[in-house]
Amino acid sequence: MLDRADPAIPAPFVSSLMRIEPAWIDFNGHLNMAYYNVLFDQAIDELYRLIGLGPEYLKDRGHSTMVAEMHVQYLREVHEDTPVQVRCRLLAYDAKRIHLFEELVHATEGWVSATCETMTLHVDMTAKKVTPWPADVMSALERLQKAHAGLPVPEGAGRRVAMPEKRG
Repeated sequence: MLDRADPAIPAPFVSSLMRIEPAWIDFNGHLNMAYYNVLFDQAIDELYRLIGLGPEYLKDRGHSTMVAEMHVQYLREVHEDTPVQVRCRLLAYDAKRIHLFEELVHATEGWVSATCETMTLHVDMTAKKVTPWPADVMSALERLQKAHAGLPVPEGAGRRVAMPEKRG
């Protein structure tokens, strides 16, 4: 168990149990790539509620978040009715952004099906521009960072999309 200042924040955060829906299966017989993003997004919504960025945040303050960049790695197929969860950790944050890493894992066997790394912006929805986090959200992000600080850097974090270099 990690020694953390705030035991209310899991390290890593783990989403609720989700199952692969029949409508999400593509003609290859496995989860369509679009629905990986649905699962990752549902997990982030759970994490956001934990730190005060849920639907009420938009309603009450007129601010929200938007993903500016995303990198998904598909590592192992999942099929209809597979039980999954998403493990999420905060890699970094600043006055206007959060850098997150997620892993879609088989809920009972523990293997990783896919990873998702995102850079997310804090947006004033009225002005439609990036804006600094308010003090209470910065405090929540600091607590989340402290809770996740002892976790190892996830394999695959910081990867880029590129053709492998030819040797020889």
